Amino acid sequence: MKNKKRVVVKVGTSTLTHATGSFNIRHLESLVKTVSDIRNSGVEIILVSSGAIGLGMAKLGLRERPKDTPTKQACAAVGQCELMNMYDRLFGDYNITVAQVLLTKYVLSDERKENVVNALERIIASGAIPIVNENDVVAIDELELEVGENDSLAAIVSVLTGADLLIIMSDIDGLYDGDPKANPGAKLISRVENISGEIERYASGAGTQLGTGGMATKIKAAKIANASGIDMLIINGARAENLYDVFDGRIIGTLFAAGEKN
Repeated sequence: MKNKKRVVVKVGTSTLTHATGSFNIRHLESLVKTVSDIRNSGVEIILVSSGAIGLGMAKLGLRERPKDTPTKQACAAVGQCELMNMYDRLFGDYNITVAQVLLTKYVLSDERKENVVNALERIIASGAIPIVNENDVVAIDELELEVGENDSLAAIVSVLTGADLLIIMSDIDGLYDGDPKANPGAKLISRVENISGEIERYASGAGTQLGTGGMATKIKAAKIANASGIDMLIINGARAENLYDVFDGRIIGTLFAAGEKN
């Protein structure tokens, strides 16, 4: 892990916000401080951040995730402003510039993805941290089908940018061989060499009320990353300092180990 030079870090809604949808300021400040310090050590960081719809819900006074597409769009539009404003202010305290990158599956199509790669590479070369999110304001089909999730997006960004590692910060320590909430005896799987049918069965579907992900989407992301020779690590996002443990070479979370890059 100490040799990883370009890393994509994905943070979920549960890491950034309280159950109310409002910012979890303690978590966010700690995350930004830790990422800034790691960035200062010479590691290139690309941050894939969820949270826009949840933050928009809080800003608009909604207590439950909306079911109709226009309201979801409105929440995403309002929440994305909140999200980037907070990131810009907090990273600015450490003299780090951030850049907003909003993507859809259409932009990532074969004929357009080169533009995305070029933009990301130039942002990184300029010393800024790209903050990537799905463009939920215009990604109508993803919103309506409820399949828009940032775990797979983070994996795709990892492949496009030739990252050495994808870290997904979740609300759980990693992949267990059972549901740790229902079964206290469930054991954390520290390393996965092959995503077998058994591994997929360990994954449960739903995430939090405000988020759209779950362990199943993380398994999907691991398949995308591993297929291009990129390791993926799931760690608990409640403690941002877990990122230090990763780069210090400590065993933490669940590592989906890949072979050599293609």
